[in-house]
Amino acid sequence: MRRFQRSVEGPPAKEARSRSDALLSGSSSSSSAGHIAISRAYEPGRPGRTFDFRLRMALQAYVFLFPSLLGLVLFLLLPVFVVAGLSFFDWGLLSQPRFIGLQNYISLFQNPVVWRSLGVSVYFVLLNIPLQTLLALLLAIFMNKRLPGLGIYRTLFAVPWMATPVAMGIVWQWIFDPQFGALNNFLLLLGIHGPQWLVSQQWALPSIVIVTLWQNVGYTMLFFLAGLQSIPEHLYEAAYIDGATPFQSFFKVTLPLLNPTMFFVLVTNIIGSFQLFDTVYTMTKGGPAGSTNVLNFYIFQQAFQFFHAGYASALSMVLFAILMFVTLLLALYFHKRTTYDLS
Repeated sequence: MRRFQRSVEGPPAKEARSRSDALLSGSSSSSSAGHIAISRAYEPGRPGRTFDFRLRMALQAYVFLFPSLLGLVLFLLLPVFVVAGLSFFDWGLLSQPRFIGLQNYISLFQNPVVWRSLGVSVYFVLLNIPLQTLLALLLAIFMNKRLPGLGIYRTLFAVPWMATPVAMGIVWQWIFDPQFGALNNFLLLLGIHGPQWLVSQQWALPSIVIVTLWQNVGYTMLFFLAGLQSIPEHLYEAAYIDGATPFQSFFKVTLPLLNPTMFFVLVTNIIGSFQLFDTVYTMTKGGPAGSTNVLNFYIFQQAFQFFHAGYASALSMVLFAILMFVTLLLALYFHKRTTYDLS
């Protein structure tokens, strides 16, 4: 049989087989050479092609980022520079701006109303931030449990943040009414005579704090909830094996690993608290006797009621400097206390 096969395969058949083998070997060598060429195009040792590839990727990234960067420049950076420039002018909105140098800053530092408004803002922040952070963290711990119906409760707690502050201010103004309000009538059923909430210098600012807590605690709770759910479960298991109590696990595992979330929450809430305006404008108009006249509301008064736009711009720059200083202090505090990699 082998002899018959050899006799059938003459010189032409052998030549064709050798050609096919050569083509197959050539194709495999060419494919491997192409693979080597492609891999060399992106290897770190070839700076020219690597630079072109990185440049194309960077240009594509900036094309997609351009709308956001444009909004950032037009609506954030540019207004800051405009306000900084206006702070050196005397401008009544309708008149021609007149350059006066540092006179606006000298006047505001000599004005006792400015210092009182700044004190009211600081007092509001000291009341609002600890309570809001603590309540939001406690709610997040409760919402992190595996209980039925938690999705509904999470939504209900976040709904007040989506409400319009002006509309809610009007509703809360009726609730705090000392004579016909729902809160005092409810306290009266318990035998408690409620205070004169919004017309009392002692209770007006705490009333604003209550409204702010009602509106923002649920929203802050969502950030803490996301931070709690990002903590690996095996860390708690290791702490339990080592004999740690739930109280010790909270302070040794949960709180340290919540530092990134805590930093974000504190920075954004402090900035928002210093920028309080709409609730004060709706409920108290800065009264009674200036007890709720926070610095941001005083800036609004100077700019749009008394038409001192240059002076209001100087006040805005002072508030901007205070917020930058507080943010820098928080960044320095959390810098070495924050862990981002939990793998």
